[in-house]
Amino acid sequence: MTHLLQSNYSGKTLEAGVDEAGRGCLAGPVFAAAVILPLDFSHPFLNDSKQLTEKQREELRPIIEKEAVAFAVRSVDHKEIDKINILNAAIKAMHLSLKDLAIQPEHIIVDGNRFKPYQKIPATTIVEGDAKYLSIAAASVLAKTYRDEFMLKLHAKFPHYKWDSNKGYATLKHRQAIEEFGPCDYHRMSFTLTKSQMSFEFD
Repeated sequence: MTHLLQSNYSGKTLEAGVDEAGRGCLAGPVFAAAVILPLDFSHPFLNDSKQLTEKQREELRPIIEKEAVAFAVRSVDHKEIDKINILNAAIKAMHLSLKDLAIQPEHIIVDGNRFKPYQKIPATTIVEGDAKYLSIAAASVLAKTYRDEFMLKLHAKFPHYKWDSNKGYATLKHRQAIEEFGPCDYHRMSFTLTKSQMSFEFD
């Protein structure tokens, strides 16, 4: 419910909320979004994207894009994730989304507890920020829907991995498909891909 989510953290009018999607996946890019919302923005069910249904996320996306003061979505692909690691890749995607904003923010609020300074703009990390602040929740919805859309297109080329349902996450069916067919060009080779290997440890 929106009354549980706050509209602003810093007191600055141009405050950008930032979040990523796909950090824990075994395949595909990591996506990040940056969103500056009007101070008076509200919506009955905007929340952390993980708390929403796919239908709700798809309904929210055009509303966020229309009502936002500015928004941007960027990604970092699986090859770069393997080169620089997933944390650095997620932060790079966040920086790229901030760079693409039509208006420079006065303050940045980021979901989670890890971030690197962006230019000289003050930034605050907020654990579970996507369930506390509207702009981070909006960013989580955009990052998630854009990434899901990307993985659905890949599913058409690689249907045996079931990316239409797991979106690249480490489900049992996904791991079984990797064991049966082997990894494809979009898998993150620096990740533990099969259940016969050691369990993947998240940051």
